[in-house]
Amino acid sequence: MRILPGRWVIVPAALAGAGFVFTLGGVGIARAEEPRNTTEPHVMKESGNITNVIDAFDDGDPFDLNISLGFDYASKNARILRETAIAAPGLTTGGFNTHLLNVASYAETTARLTPRIDVGLYHDIAAHITLPIILSNTRSLGPIGSSPTSREALVGAPGEALFSVPFTGPTRSGLEYIGAGFDFDILNQARDNTKPTWLFGFEGRFSVGTPMHACNTNPAPGQVQCADPSDINRNGKSDGKFEGNFDTTTGVGRGAGVTRGTHAIEVHTLMSKRLKYVEPYGGFTALFEFQQAASDYGISDLTQSLVNHPPLVGTMVAGMEIIPWENREKFARLTFDLRFTGTYHSEGRDYSELFDALGSSAANSLRQPQWAGYMPNSGYFAKNCDPNNKAPTGPCLPRSVIDPGSQKTYTTGLSDVTAHGSFRTSGSVTWQVGEYVRFQFGLGYRHDQGHEITADAPCNPAGVPDNRSDVTKSGPCHSGNEPSLTSTGTPNPNYRTTISNVGRRYWVDGSNTFDLFAAAVVMF
Repeated sequence: MRILPGRWVIVPAALAGAGFVFTLGGVGIARAEEPRNTTEPHVMKESGNITNVIDAFDDGDPFDLNISLGFDYASKNARILRETAIAAPGLTTGGFNTHLLNVASYAETTARLTPRIDVGLYHDIAAHITLPIILSNTRSLGPIGSSPTSREALVGAPGEALFSVPFTGPTRSGLEYIGAGFDFDILNQARDNTKPTWLFGFEGRFSVGTPMHACNTNPAPGQVQCADPSDINRNGKSDGKFEGNFDTTTGVGRGAGVTRGTHAIEVHTLMSKRLKYVEPYGGFTALFEFQQAASDYGISDLTQSLVNHPPLVGTMVAGMEIIPWENREKFARLTFDLRFTGTYHSEGRDYSELFDALGSSAANSLRQPQWAGYMPNSGYFAKNCDPNNKAPTGPCLPRSVIDPGSQKTYTTGLSDVTAHGSFRTSGSVTWQVGEYVRFQFGLGYRHDQGHEITADAPCNPAGVPDNRSDVTKSGPCHSGNEPSLTSTGTPNPNYRTTISNVGRRYWVDGSNTFDLFAAAVVMF
């Protein structure tokens, strides 16, 4: 819908006293509305930008087309911590774990350009396509304060460091995804002013570029920047052969990539009701992602995994648009938008703040493969087993051993990120210059709650159907003592003791993101 032609609308004195003072046509103070004819449109009737859907086949307006170009820049900072039982000031008094050991300061910046086309299909029904392009995404780890990162914060197996600080990831750029969807105003206050405007819509998001791969821009001599997970020596080789995408000239393995390696469906519903100079609104959005087998998700997407899917994301939206001035005759309007969003991220396998550092690690405890299955140990003889390890029968042997014929699993950098919430506030101003052009500019701040980012558990209690109660296939997932053992599930092939064992897990101690955004829209 477009702004209908009409009269000047002046801000009431209450808003002027709050700081919204405008001088229109030489009038320097707010005044009451002028009397109008019954044939003139109602004052401030159209819905705001958040629920407005362009349409087609209206009287005098058979077709609508919007072309927009948006830009946003975000700067994120967070503190990475690790669990520890070290007795030291600010940590513990010994004997129990805390997640207070400083690891690194995380910094990420993202610049994104988003072209979008909206096409009106019928009354209050529109289709759109959007192409978000990452111009630059950088990630890095640095020391917290002036002190270097302690050895305990980075240690893996005895004598090895999982990664180093400072650490610099690659600069990523490219098409993030192709988005296509529909929006529909179920109710529209511009057509029936006794009703609110109620928007429902959905968008499909399709990753068509290279999925993100863990990289280290400063690898050790002889190692490539972006090694394949199966390249255990990080030298561009797998099973003694060069990878097909390894460039011996640049020393770079596969590309860093920019997409999430998922397809997604986003659904949203929003409702607003304009009350003269303000329009409060609220609603919900939900994002469902489905991993691509060709991405690094495919390596960890096994039935034995405890968590092998991206997180589900649900968001509550609440806000208010303030319209202090509009000139209906010239299709001009000034709008202020104050918004709050609260988002819940479920537990899922995701690209955490340590994605590049852990995924490109040269530590033996992370780069060596693990096997997805276990099998009975042919050398186990229950009747001859002595649980007390006494002669002449000898010690008990494990009932199950690694099945070398099962799938190998490698560390990709993707990790089990626990559930957490995030909260964002933003403010923006939109200036509709006339019938065909609109500009927007805004600022935002987001805070993410603290959460674990290497939370894989050693066993999957549900297990694979034939392993749930079979101790000869349960590996370390059992209870009791030899010779009487009970299976407690299936070993999780994505579990790594050096980063996921209780007392060694990594955390994000809350993150803060500041962003600015701008957009220009041409309306036909």
